[in-house]
Amino acid sequence: MTKQIKTIIAIVVFVAFLAIIYWGYSTLSQSFNPQAPATNSSDSASTEELQPAPDFTVFDQDGKPVKLSDFAGKPVVLNFWASWCPPCKSEMPHFNTVYQDQKDEVVFLMIDQTDGQRETQAKGLQYVADQSFDFPVYFDTELEASTAYGISSIPTTLFINPAGKIVNGYRGAIDEATLRSGIEAIKKND
Repeated sequence: MTKQIKTIIAIVVFVAFLAIIYWGYSTLSQSFNPQAPATNSSDSASTEELQPAPDFTVFDQDGKPVKLSDFAGKPVVLNFWASWCPPCKSEMPHFNTVYQDQKDEVVFLMIDQTDGQRETQAKGLQYVADQSFDFPVYFDTELEASTAYGISSIPTTLFINPAGKIVNGYRGAIDEATLRSGIEAIKKND
């Protein structure tokens, strides 16, 4: 083969590669909006139509098992995060502020995705201590909670009403107004 033919083949392969990348990016971009609710809003769905929140077991900092079902009958904010995740870090101050206001009315389950390698319980606890956050942190050391909810990206936040139904959810970092709005939705669904 001549040098010209090899160059033409290389250019064709490269253009095909770019076309595939563009197609993949376009397809994924259309199906994923990080600020779009991950579930239906309570305004558009009745309580009967809402999806039940799957139960799971995580562990507190002392290694004691904690289940979602331990908080049955209470509104729950469920947040999946890790200390290495910049979007998670950006939303944590909002969670801490709102936790201070709502801790007597709403359960906050701040679930650290601890895989034992990139994220460990020690790293998660150190980050929370360094930032002086007061909310309780739980550790998904067996990734049971992450699997139960199909968590493919973090942060992810879900709002669960006292009936144990998922009212709303968001992929990606949320701001304080969105967090407060989600809490109001689960408090209304008592």
